[in-house]
Amino acid sequence: MKVLFISHRLPYAPNRGDRIRAYHTLREMSKWAEVHLCALVHDDEEASHTEDLRSLVRSVTIARVPRVRNHLRAGLALGSSTPLTHILLDAPELAAAVDQLAVTQRPDIVYCFCTGVGPVALRPSLAGIPIVLDMVDVDSIKWSALAQSCGFPMSWVYGREARCLSRFESAIAMRAAVTILTTEAERSDLQKIAPDARVVVIGVGVDRDYYRRPLPHEKPANPTVIFCGVMNYAPNTEGIQWFVKDVWPAVRAKLPRAELKIVGASPTGAVKNLKDRAKGIAVTGTVPDVRPFLWASSVAIAPLMTARGVQNKVLESIAAGLTAVVTPAVAKGLPAELSECFRVAATSEEFADAVVTEVTAGHDERTAELLRGMSWEPRLRQLRPLLESALGHT
Repeated sequence: MKVLFISHRLPYAPNRGDRIRAYHTLREMSKWAEVHLCALVHDDEEASHTEDLRSLVRSVTIARVPRVRNHLRAGLALGSSTPLTHILLDAPELAAAVDQLAVTQRPDIVYCFCTGVGPVALRPSLAGIPIVLDMVDVDSIKWSALAQSCGFPMSWVYGREARCLSRFESAIAMRAAVTILTTEAERSDLQKIAPDARVVVIGVGVDRDYYRRPLPHEKPANPTVIFCGVMNYAPNTEGIQWFVKDVWPAVRAKLPRAELKIVGASPTGAVKNLKDRAKGIAVTGTVPDVRPFLWASSVAIAPLMTARGVQNKVLESIAAGLTAVVTPAVAKGLPAELSECFRVAATSEEFADAVVTEVTAGHDERTAELLRGMSWEPRLRQLRPLLESALGHT
């Protein structure tokens, strides 16, 4: 089987949610398919990892997103019905590469990873080739939630994006041979806008052994709270700012030596400034390996007010032996079988109490065992028969 894998990010390094899923999907697919990868890259660091994927694919082509040009075009497009997502992810080189591969390596299947590159999967050069769409999450729902949580003018921009992207999601899901989502809740949301689409759930996995805390280990010198994530992603920045403002003072009042580690790439100026807002806060920026930070922590947090699908950061912290304190929005996407590994807190008072309690409780090595059946390999076992069943669909 020959697969054209189109992705909105290079599936390496596997250090953020969408990239982790894309990488493991690509690795699984490489076992039984000839894969030709076409991926967007957003900066030099991402582009530098192109060679890291050569062992998994027959060919890899990258296209740089012209960020400044696209932002200017997005501003001019606000009066149109085109999703800003597609303008911001537009790269002419990607379309050209796909057109060429459609001729030279005529694929049996087009695997479209995320609707951000959906327009490329619908290129005329690929007409008649079945599309398998890994939507991951229904992004229009996320934009709708963000519209309700912020003030004008961004509420209008997000609301517009929700409406425009929802129409595209409906159309491409109906066109695809099959659409893949991460949770049953996401499936339900998509079927409201694309009732006749064929939808399959393939949940998020986690590498339990990779994140397991090594033995022997020592208890952190000070009570340490950790939040991991890409720190220019709006729900992450919104969530951690709320935590520092409304929760952290209460935690420090009960645990004066407590430390907060904000770990993740691309922190915005507002996130960087959090270290000056209160005592005990450190903002790391990009780190080569998040595991030592998890292993040196007492409890993980996911204080997101807007969340779709499964938060990889929570699964990774659980695999590292930490209990996670999460908001109801995050809890909705977490597997029920992990309920004893996280605590749900809806208010700032509940969140502070839960953090203090779990810091005192410390690591629980049993939590990692609950992830035994959630590794990527069994999660992705249905991928091959799914693609085979899509053959012949037009």
